[in-house]
Formats: sequence, structure tokens, C-alpha cells
Amino acid sequence: MDSAAADTGTTLPPLHRLPTTPAQPPHPTTLPDGTPAWLITRYHDVRQVLGDPRVTRADLHDVGTAGATADVAANPASLFNQDGPAHRRLRGTAQRAFTPRAIAGWQPWVAAAVQQSVDRLVAAGPTADLVPAFARPVPFAVTTRLMGLDGDGPDHLDEERLRRWTRALLAQGEDQGGEPAGGQDGAQDGGQQPGTDPDHDATLAEFGSFMGELVARRRREPGDDLVSRLVRAADQDGGVPEESLVFLVAGLTASGNESVAGALANALVYVLGERPEHWPRLADPDTAERTAERLLHYIPLGDDEATIRRTTAPVEVGDVTIPAGSVVAVSLGSANRDPAVYPEGLDADLGLPLPAPTLAFSSGPHYCIGAWRVRLEMRESLHRLATALPGLRLTTPVADLAWQLGGTTRSPARLPVDW
Repeated sequence: MDSAAADTGTTLPPLHRLPTTPAQPPHPTTLPDGTPAWLITRYHDVRQVLGDPRVTRADLHDVGTAGATADVAANPASLFNQDGPAHRRLRGTAQRAFTPRAIAGWQPWVAAAVQQSVDRLVAAGPTADLVPAFARPVPFAVTTRLMGLDGDGPDHLDEERLRRWTRALLAQGEDQGGEPAGGQDGAQDGGQQPGTDPDHDATLAEFGSFMGELVARRRREPGDDLVSRLVRAADQDGGVPEESLVFLVAGLTASGNESVAGALANALVYVLGERPEHWPRLADPDTAERTAERLLHYIPLGDDEATIRRTTAPVEVGDVTIPAGSVVAVSLGSANRDPAVYPEGLDADLGLPLPAPTLAFSSGPHYCIGAWRVRLEMRESLHRLATALPGLRLTTPVADLAWQLGGTTRSPARLPVDW
């Protein structure tokens, strides 16, 4: 494919500067593992394909990548790897837990969690590393509160244990492990890079056991947390395999936490590193909301360019007919930079609204169920941090940043700042 692969031996560009295939009509390509595929890059083509029931995700968890695939993406029990009735059943269960009323009720304490992290950062005084001091504590606080894991007893989850489990769940294989790329500073979390844990299988089993017991406890003693909502919805709906329910809870806990941390850190890299004049403007909440949407739109979470699907019947995309049984590589990054839809590009005014809905969270049946959370935490974080620290600045050039590698996301290992 026409994309840049991560190289742990050289300095890597920030994710917002990764090249993407130009938007063009569907055409044949070859995936990293040698699989022939059709590459879809134009915005309207991508939206069409992602919403077409003749284009499926099922039974593709081992297609498209060279080397090991993260368990979160490879496990057949994952919501991402299901289609048809099984997917609709599990997806419907999840959506019943994410009601508009529930989300509205969560917003005040998400804002409070962000403000507490801002206050701790300011109280500690000038100079800080925003990764351990802000980008990770914010989603961890939200995750544990949302899932009911912030109390005492058997449900309590500390940050180091979640980090260890997340590294195992998101590990892409040993070829992605090792030291962080770019710069001289290694990851400062005290742990190994994803993909290098010699007890990987045992760690995953430990995580699965914890989540299985958590689901069972919530069934016996429900609360007002998201896990209880999911268990209640699954039991009321019926037909949801316990393995799929447990994996859904595990994914929302680990992947949701890591995705927000990575998105927030990568957004700070761009704004502080390349658009510092825009930073004080984020004290305005409306500007912060529009900026958050633009950053989520233009900055991918990882280096992978495409999401993989297969056609179950001939599908006409534009003026091209893709045969039945074809593998389709759908490039969300290319679609989000399609000049016919987004002519202003990344470097336009960050305070402007997007001219069309972003595809950063996919589209159709596999639209990200956690999109509301990423948007909310990004908006609150940018707004509250800029309000408290309008003079925040990076003290390390973006080109010298070290990158945390080995998982399904890539983000800075350290983000040194002053104010």
C-alpha cells in the first residue's frame, strides 16, 4: 500500500505528518502481508463502502498485516470482528448502555476529572512531562469512574495494572517492540514496550479473568456504572455470548483508556509544536470544541492507513465494480484529507467547523461506540488546560520526541513542557 510504515530505528514523523494516499478512484493494491486488495480513498466512496451491508468485516482479523496482530483486533469475540445478526445484537446491547441521558449525566464528572488533573499539574509548578502528568491521568480517572473500578475491594484497578494489561491486549508483536523511536529518552512509565512482555499470554489470561469476575459480580450486585449497564442490557436482550460481553468490557476499559491518552498527547504535539499561536484561543469553549473535532479528524491514532473489509457481492464504487469476494482496504486518513470535501487541509484555522462529518470514528455499523468519550475528554482537556496555562510551551522540538511504539496507537513517550 501507499503508506509509510513505522521504523523503530529512525526518527519518526508525528502522526499528523504521515503521508496518505491521495483521494482517487478505487484501484488494486497489495496489503503488507501480500494480500491483493482494492484501495478506497475518496470521502464519499469510503462512506458508501462502510455503510454497505455487502461489505463485511467478519473473518478478516488475520488479513492485511505483516506479523502479529494485536489481540484487541484479532479476537473473533471483538465487536470489531463481527457482522450480521451477532454484531447487531452485541452492538445494540452496547448502545443501550450509552443512552443520551447516561452520557449527559457523565459529562459533569468528566469535566471535574480533567480539572483535577489540571490543578495538580499547575500546583506542581513549572516544567512537567505532560504524558504522565496529564495525558494519562485524565483518561485513567474517567475509565475507572465510568467502569466502577475506582473504589476499594476486588473491583479496584490501579494505573500500573491497567497499563500492563493494556500493553498485552494492544501488543502488535515483537517486531514493534523495543525502545521508543526518535530522541534519546525512553518511555518513562517503568514498564516494557508493548510486544516485549515474556508473560504476554499469562497477562492476557489474568486480564480476562479479572473482567470475567467483574461481569459476574455486576450481575449479582449491579450499580450505576457502565459495566452494570452493559450486563443488564445483555441479559435483557438475550443471545449475547458471555465471551463477547466480557471482551466488550475489557476493550472499553483498556482500549478506550489508551485511545484517549494517545489522541490527547498527539493533539498536544501538534498544537503546541506547530500551532502555538492557537493555544490561548482554546480558553474559549466553543473554539476548543471545534478545535478538538479538527484534531481528531486530521490526526490518526496509529500508522496503519486502512481498515480491511471483504465484499460478499459485486459492489459498484464510483465508476468501478469491485468483484464479490474481494478484500477492500478502506483508508479513513485519505478520506479525511480528500480535497474535494476538505479543501482547507490540516493547516487551516483550527477554530473553524469541519465542512463535513469526520470519518475518524469510521461510519456505518462499525462507527466507534466510544466517540462521544474521546470528543468530550479532548474538548475539556484542551479548554481547561489552555485556560489555566495560556503560556504552555514545548521544551523539546517535535523532531526530537521519542515515540511509544508496539501497540495499536502511537503517541509521544514524553512531552516536556514549561510555562
